[in-house]
Amino acid sequence: MSRSKAPRPSIPRSLVLTPHQLAAIVYHAEDAYPDEACGLIVGKRPVRGRCVASRVVVSANLATGDARHRFEVDPALRLRLERELRGSGEAVIGHYHSHPDHPAAPSARDLAEAYEPELAWLIVAVEAGKARACGAFRLEREAKRAHALALELAGDTKSTAKARPRQSARKAK
Repeated sequence: MSRSKAPRPSIPRSLVLTPHQLAAIVYHAEDAYPDEACGLIVGKRPVRGRCVASRVVVSANLATGDARHRFEVDPALRLRLERELRGSGEAVIGHYHSHPDHPAAPSARDLAEAYEPELAWLIVAVEAGKARACGAFRLEREAKRAHALALELAGDTKSTAKARPRQSARKAK
């Protein structure tokens, strides 16, 4: 009797989103400006280096201090999502955040705080309230190094993206 082996998760080399998912992330990033926006990307664990998103989940930015230069995904949201995903074959495969008036590349703080090197990081550069560029990366905290991932758009434009209306994604001022 032969037993088929499921492909093993691998280190991400590309991040695949639908146009609708990317639009939801961009919308959130523009809406949060001048603060950083953040959220989680859900999908199948990477196989052959491809992280394919099934949905994006918006998070409030709970960073204390300067939210223009920091982000913190709501840990309660992350925990709820991890519980929901148990046994589903899906997992958190990445997170996204914006860089207000800075490039779509990992900052020194991003590299210093990258605790999950197996996750993809999507960064949206927002200048004067408009998204200008997106970049996808895999971060190595110990090496303080970022590896660019290919960012692919594919699939259905009606894919699931859990975005909130403009006001509810913002922190209360």
